[in-house]
Amino acid sequence: MMVDTSTHDRFHYQRLDFKRWVPILLTSHKTLFTILWIAAFASVFVWQRNVVGGFFVFGRVTVAARPIPKLRPVAFNLTDFGGVGDGVTLNTEAFERAISAISKLGKKGGGQINVPPGRWLTAPFNLTSHMTLFLAENAVILGFDDEKYWPLMPPLPSYGYGREHPGPRYGSLIHGQNLKDIVITGHNGTINGQGQTWWKKYRQKRLNHTRGPLVQIMWSSDIVITNITLRDSPFWTLHPYDCKNITIKHVTILAPVLKAPNTDGIDPDSCEDMLIEDCYISTGDDAIAIKSGWDQYGIAYGKPSKNIMIRNLVVRSIVSAGISIGSEMSGGVFNVTVENLLVWDSRRAVRIKTAPGRGGYVRQITYRNLTFENVRVGIVMKTDYNEHPDDGYDRTALPVLRDISFTTVYGHGVRVPVRIHGSEEIPVRNVTFQDMSIGLTYKKKHIFQCAFVQGRVIGAIFPAPCENLDRYNEQGQLVKHSASHNVTDIDYDF
Repeated sequence: MMVDTSTHDRFHYQRLDFKRWVPILLTSHKTLFTILWIAAFASVFVWQRNVVGGFFVFGRVTVAARPIPKLRPVAFNLTDFGGVGDGVTLNTEAFERAISAISKLGKKGGGQINVPPGRWLTAPFNLTSHMTLFLAENAVILGFDDEKYWPLMPPLPSYGYGREHPGPRYGSLIHGQNLKDIVITGHNGTINGQGQTWWKKYRQKRLNHTRGPLVQIMWSSDIVITNITLRDSPFWTLHPYDCKNITIKHVTILAPVLKAPNTDGIDPDSCEDMLIEDCYISTGDDAIAIKSGWDQYGIAYGKPSKNIMIRNLVVRSIVSAGISIGSEMSGGVFNVTVENLLVWDSRRAVRIKTAPGRGGYVRQITYRNLTFENVRVGIVMKTDYNEHPDDGYDRTALPVLRDISFTTVYGHGVRVPVRIHGSEEIPVRNVTFQDMSIGLTYKKKHIFQCAFVQGRVIGAIFPAPCENLDRYNEQGQLVKHSASHNVTDIDYDF
């Protein structure tokens, strides 16, 4: 049965049992900051919920919906090019004509397409440089769900072949490549991929090519995506590939939490200089998955994901993880910060996954101010995620995992707070834990699980850390050396 991701799901986290939060919050010296942060998110989504029929209702005040701002020297309405927002008429040509007109305005600062309220059915179309796509309140771009209308594209060069099938892959609903200065924004309008048909055909093995993302922008720079809702993607939802200078802010991403396969929220892939903030994501796979290519193809492409800031997010993933790095990380991932993150009702909270054959590295990763609510496993590092594009990968290409820190981590209802599963050939080095207190649902002794891990704990944390880690006091003085970094205490039975 399809699980609903309606407004009820989006605001369920606001109704979490307050009594359970109080002891968690009060244990932190940053209590006020945490309360204000959660209150700010609650106010944003209460605001969105109170927007009804184009009007904002608050008490007795009724205000008409805001007019569409003019953000470029020239602005068009989709209706100027024959668009019809009845949910039935196919508007692909209207989008293409509007974008063609904007493509001639680059030297004049570009142009803007306004998508008015309505349901605008379309097959895939391509963006152009120096353009703004603006979705008005109650505007919905609907992806046409007949794959015959979706163009086929070459495989991504850092993946070797289509992610699900050899050979060509389907393009995205909204696509762009080799572009500069792209803005997708609005008054919280929606881009809906209508992925239900795709998911069903995928499960029934009726597709011959890898499904396409909802929005994919490749080899481009200066990208801003704000104030919109993305939902029900056929595959990954938002996929910037080998891009620079990207801002994603105030974006809501939704898909059913079950039976919506591979509907990752945001997948930065070989990207650099990227900010993701103030977003709500609840999908059928990872909320965010940072990638950089797959095995020998990613190694040869050689483009890391780097300089990425992720902050002020509320995320949910019943089948995967809130924030993941990998498993396709063969070009490397470094200098990533994840802060002010709430993960709720999820299988895992934050995860790093890799395997022999990946090569590459994951290093200089900082996690701070994390909150886990009803999460099966909090922090995960897995080094045997053995899924490969073909048999040509190099088994001796071993990834490096090091310089990873976790500071100010709190939670409630967590079964296993930490599971770091290094191996003799892929050890995890220089991991730091500080200021952690996680309420548990499972009173078993070995709940902070480690194997082939070297690192340290600063000050007291709860639950007690594994024996692999050195112990330091709050002043940074060594208290106890680990007897062995190779102790293995991994238990997948709970």
